[in-house]
Amino acid sequence: MHETRLANLLGAAVLNLSDRMTGAAAAAAGVSLSGTAALVTLTEFPGLGGTELAHRIGLSQPACARMLDQLEARGLVRRQDKTGRAVAVVLTRAGRAAAARSLRARQDVLVGALRTVPDRSALEPLLEQLLRGLHADVRSGDLMCRLCDRAGCVARERICPVGQAQRELGRS
Repeated sequence: MHETRLANLLGAAVLNLSDRMTGAAAAAAGVSLSGTAALVTLTEFPGLGGTELAHRIGLSQPACARMLDQLEARGLVRRQDKTGRAVAVVLTRAGRAAAARSLRARQDVLVGALRTVPDRSALEPLLEQLLRGLHADVRSGDLMCRLCDRAGCVARERICPVGQAQRELGRS
């Protein structure tokens, strides 16, 4: 297969899935895409400060602060007392529910897309390899995984390829 054609096919598939996945996730959470990424990230890493959260979801610190103001006004997050220089951000019960709805909607889109592929077993090692390669280019696993269901990635004693690449990068 011609490489340009393969690249075009991959690009169209990735863009379509991304639009569907992010749209469904944000609609299910009832907030912006960056707000959804913040809710999902805080599910796995409660108590992050705003600067660290901004880094993990790909926002500037001021943009993240404005987004957190909106999430807090909607009762989805709560800022806790300062610990050192950082203010810890945690999800409220409503925030945890919104994050869970978002992850379910994301999963539904992706599982639906996978149903169109007859030999899914061949796809998993290819995607793991692709993610490791992509990680080497971007060097930010947190950003790549900002909408991931982390528990699902490591279920049945599997290793997250992005986390593994991050650890290997830290050793070099």
